[in-house]
Parts: sequence; structure tokens; C-alpha cells
Amino acid sequence: MKIVITGATRGLGRALAEEFIRGGHTVIGCGRGGEAIFDLRMTHPAPHDFSVVDVALDSKVALWAAKVLENESPPDLLINNAAVMNRLSPLWEQDDREFTKLVDVNIRGVQNVIRHFVPAMAARGKGVIVNFSSGWGRSVSPEVAPYCMSKWAIEGLTKALAAELPAGMAAVPLNPGVIDTDMLRSCWADGAASYPKAEQWAKSAAPFILKLGPKHNGQSVSVGGYED
Repeated sequence: MKIVITGATRGLGRALAEEFIRGGHTVIGCGRGGEAIFDLRMTHPAPHDFSVVDVALDSKVALWAAKVLENESPPDLLINNAAVMNRLSPLWEQDDREFTKLVDVNIRGVQNVIRHFVPAMAARGKGVIVNFSSGWGRSVSPEVAPYCMSKWAIEGLTKALAAELPAGMAAVPLNPGVIDTDMLRSCWADGAASYPKAEQWAKSAAPFILKLGPKHNGQSVSVGGYED
């Protein structure tokens, strides 16, 4: 299976990329960290491929997608994982620069990737798009209002996309669950240590994601179960 995943340099994205590769799948990934991308390229040479791409920049995503699709078939699985967390504070203390950066990555970044990869998938009439949501895309907590907003947006965007796709495809908003990552530690500090590490999570998350298909189109899904 050919899998495209954003935010592949760290956290859940890196763990998933490694797990998919161990399972014999071809992974095409991107991230903003040049050093981490170099490490992935050296560790996992062709047919895998990793590129430095900021998903918030539509022109960069367009170039990346054109490169990926130029001589190869569209992905069987497209995973929008890249996201950032806001600084913990009440909503009225979030300045415009912080808020805009989060929107650019968490919402516009997802749309940029969809815009440039999904047309080829839809033309083939095959493929699954998994957009990472969150428990905070279906509930809320104080001091993370911008992040909650972005993940609620991903839920709505993905369900609407699901209604637009040709038969045989699927778009699924996925809540990965609570995992001990740098992002979680930025919210809960040492409290994150009681949750599984990304590498442990990926061992069950990867096969779960690979089983998603047309029957799950438009469903809100959580790793290990279904919500609707």
C-alpha cells in the first residue's frame, strides 16, 4: 500500500511512518524539520520518500504533490496528521499571530493537502483520506480553545468531504486517543507520562487505520473503536 502522511518527523506521524514501513508499506512523508527529514531519508531509502514541506504553504504542498504524483500512482491512504498546539491560556489572551499560525497548519494545511492529492485519488475512484481530529474535536477544555476549534473544524470538513467523494472512497475524522507526545506534555506536563508512548500506540493504531475503508466514510472514528 502507498501511504502519504504529513507531520512525519515526530510524534504520532513518525511512529506511524515507522510502523507502516515495518509492515511492508511504502511511505511518502513530509515535515518541517530538515534534520529529521534527512534522518528519515537515510534510514528509509527508496521506495520511501520524505520531503521538507510546510503544509501551511499551498505553493510548497503543490510542488510536493506534483513530485509525488508525477511518475507514481495516487496514494491508497492519505493521512493528514500535521498539527500544532496553542500556548495554554484563555482565548482572549491568544494573540492574532498565534491564532493565525494554528489555523494555517491545523485547518488550511489539511485543505492544502486535500486540494493537491485528492483529485488524483478521486479520478481513480479509490483511496482513504484520514484527517486527524482529537478528543478535543468532539469536546472542549479550557485554555485550548484554538486547538479545540481547529479539530472541530476538521470533523466538519471531513464529513462534508465524505459526502462529496465518489463511491468506493472514504474520508474519516480520526481521534487518535491520548498519547504521551511533546504536544501532550505541553498541556499536561508530567501527567502525560501515564499514557502510552507514540511507538507503543502505533503498533495498534497502524493496523486499525489500514482497516478503514468505504464503509467508514464520514464516520467519526477513534483508534480502537467507532463513535458514529
